[in-house]
Amino acid sequence: MSHSTSSAPPSRLRSLFQNVELVTVILLGIVSVATAYTSFQSGLYGGASDDRISRSAAKGTEAESLYLEANQQYVQDTQSILRLSDFDVLKKSADPITAFDAAAQYDELYFIGVSEDLDAAITNAAALDVSEPDFWHDPQADEDYQAALFGGYADAADESETLRAEGDRIGDQGDQLGFYTALMAITLFLLGVAAVVRRPLMQWILIAVGMSIFVVTAIGTAFIPFVWIGF
Repeated sequence: MSHSTSSAPPSRLRSLFQNVELVTVILLGIVSVATAYTSFQSGLYGGASDDRISRSAAKGTEAESLYLEANQQYVQDTQSILRLSDFDVLKKSADPITAFDAAAQYDELYFIGVSEDLDAAITNAAALDVSEPDFWHDPQADEDYQAALFGGYADAADESETLRAEGDRIGDQGDQLGFYTALMAITLFLLGVAAVVRRPLMQWILIAVGMSIFVVTAIGTAFIPFVWIGF
């Protein structure tokens, strides 16, 4: 009686492995679920990648617009500086009327055409001219002025590049999942063939090859983070 009890588990295990069709059906179910999951994740990654790339393109367009706007202001400031320089020379004219008119035009242009950022840059450049009289210091080379003028463009351009890089990275992961889905489909095909083959040895060979492919792809899929639609 005890001998019969101890041999029951091996007998059941032997019976399970002899029933190749049942093993194949179970494995088909597992691989089918895994394939559906991998395909679903691949679609989510593809959508997330497209979203990042689309936002990157929009941010790039915004950056270009900001650059053109800043560059236009830069050119206008250049013209204002040149005119202010001309008026500054005329202010020192020996003709009092010419000097008076030049001073009036200088003040008017400075009030209308010089922004706070450019005013600070001109002030800093004038201070440098006093400390280093042998050099002329361009107000538009002032770092704070450059940052105020082109800072918005730089931020938008950096964000565009970041979104593009993120989109490419997500897209690569989506491509990996798509590749894993294709490999799992091969496993499904091999298991399907194993289900109709009549020779047990050939069935187990097909199952072994298919499941070896599946194990490798399942491990690769596990290393790619799980995401939902809100990713």
